[in-house]
Amino acid sequence: MKNKELYEAAAIEALQEAGVRGAVRKKAVGSYTYLKTLDNGEVVPCIVDVFQIEAKEIVQKFKEKGDRRIDWVSPDEAARRVREVELKSLIIEFIPR
Repeated sequence: MKNKELYEAAAIEALQEAGVRGAVRKKAVGSYTYLKTLDNGEVVPCIVDVFQIEAKEIVQKFKEKGDRRIDWVSPDEAARRVREVELKSLIIEFIPR
């Protein structure tokens, strides 16, 4: 997102994708890579920085509601549900600050 710090973009993404508002730490807890398939079928490598957010509010209406399934689960369950090995490691090793 142009003209946004990475942590600010992460906060916007959390709201748009999951309806979560809260305090975001300015320093990433880590990053992971994956291959993203674009609408035209092209596959491109992506690097994702991961930020800690303390959820303070869950909103009922958000941009991608209906496109996403939202479940609150334990870190172990979250790690089991993701495909990216690097993201699994981030979730398992994460220590809230």
